[in-house]
Amino acid sequence: MEKLLEEKRQGEVLETKVVVKNDKKLFIESFGCAMNFSDSEIVASILSKNGYNTTTTIEDAELILINTCSIRDKAEQTVRKRLQKYNSLKKNNPKMKVGVLGCMAERLKHKFLEEEKIVDLVVGPDAYKDLPNLLEEVDSGKDAINVILSTEETYGDITPVRLNSNGVSAFISITRGCDNMCTFCVVPFTRGRERSRDPQSIVDELNDLAGKGFKEITLLGQNVDSYLWYGGGLKKDFNKASEIQKASSIDFAKLLEICAITQPKIRIRFSTSNPQDMSLDVIKLMAKHNNICNHIHLPVQSGSNSILKAMNRQHTREEYISLIKSIKKLIPDCTISHDMIVGFPNETDKDHKDTMSLMNEVVYSFGYMYKYSERPGTLAERKLEDNIEEEVKKQRLQEIVDLQQIHSLKRTKEFLNKKVEVLIERQSKKSEKHWAGKTEHNKVVVFPKENYKIGDFVNVMTMDCTSATLIGKAIEFSKNN
Repeated sequence: MEKLLEEKRQGEVLETKVVVKNDKKLFIESFGCAMNFSDSEIVASILSKNGYNTTTTIEDAELILINTCSIRDKAEQTVRKRLQKYNSLKKNNPKMKVGVLGCMAERLKHKFLEEEKIVDLVVGPDAYKDLPNLLEEVDSGKDAINVILSTEETYGDITPVRLNSNGVSAFISITRGCDNMCTFCVVPFTRGRERSRDPQSIVDELNDLAGKGFKEITLLGQNVDSYLWYGGGLKKDFNKASEIQKASSIDFAKLLEICAITQPKIRIRFSTSNPQDMSLDVIKLMAKHNNICNHIHLPVQSGSNSILKAMNRQHTREEYISLIKSIKKLIPDCTISHDMIVGFPNETDKDHKDTMSLMNEVVYSFGYMYKYSERPGTLAERKLEDNIEEEVKKQRLQEIVDLQQIHSLKRTKEFLNKKVEVLIERQSKKSEKHWAGKTEHNKVVVFPKENYKIGDFVNVMTMDCTSATLIGKAIEFSKNN
């Protein structure tokens, strides 16, 4: 990194400041959840102050960082293949450095550096501010590692660099970590305890995005509904807070309303919710404010009470269905999506049928469905035998995927021959003559470009659809422009 000294005369005062010359190239690739993609923007911001500009061309990079996911074995295998590619490039460029970030970094720190020797540095999710120091260690010929989990870090003081941005939608991270300890999940071990970000820093970031022309933001966290700000500290320590702190505390419902009122012309989404923590106050606020999108991603994981108990999910099938009914009562047109795992240890045919019957009762708009993947270090890995045959897992997964396809088509058809408001995000993947965007219900809509542009709110009359996409024709600009 080259530092330039600039001198500027103001009256009789000679002012000297350090200006960083950004002449190094950073290539950063992200896998896994939205939080990883958000974290990569934080990393890019930190390194931009240390001489790095991002590049989309791997061969030009002096530093390659891969932000990793440990939630499933398949995700880890994908990362390993990418590391093989990066290291083959490194042979032709001795100055190139390769580093691993994120959840996989925390879990496999010593294996990567000491046993396999396939990376130069390993940095966990709470240690990104230490990246400049770690890069100095690498430059001096040392392996560099920092995966210490924090109980305080939220990166609330960093303005992210928006990577691959369309200039329309962006993430705002509001919480980090998770306290729920689901037996199948590695996140509490790789991202630590829940802590919430100062609401003022969230509002500041929201206002900054609005000033830059963004039209939609997603409030992001492993469990957004557990957001709780009372002046700092972990959520579990709230009972130790003073009465003044408790009285002035801000929960997720209050934060959501603050954001909705602060920027009434910006669409607001949030992800991810946990059924045990979602309150009726949040649902009522969604119904009250037009700029809070009527879509909820509400992972359930299984329709069987016995499997939910084995997963340590703090809700029953009946409680989940009751929550769905409350949502539909207050917001009849709210779309709901899900996460579902099949093949969890000891899952019977009846348990699987319970999952399918839950899907039939809710009729989700879309979902993310997976085979159970045993993750090292989790309670399920330590206490339960992964005893469902692979072929059975595959069959059950295919059955719920097929069912979801039917449900997705049914839910999408509910918006046929209606006027919907669409925020244009990009060109259609299938036609350069069409735009693609989303409705507030998270439905993708494709329509002819005409004279509209990315970032416009447009009213579209829908005429046809697939299971995932509405097809229509623009009528007029929406009043939100």
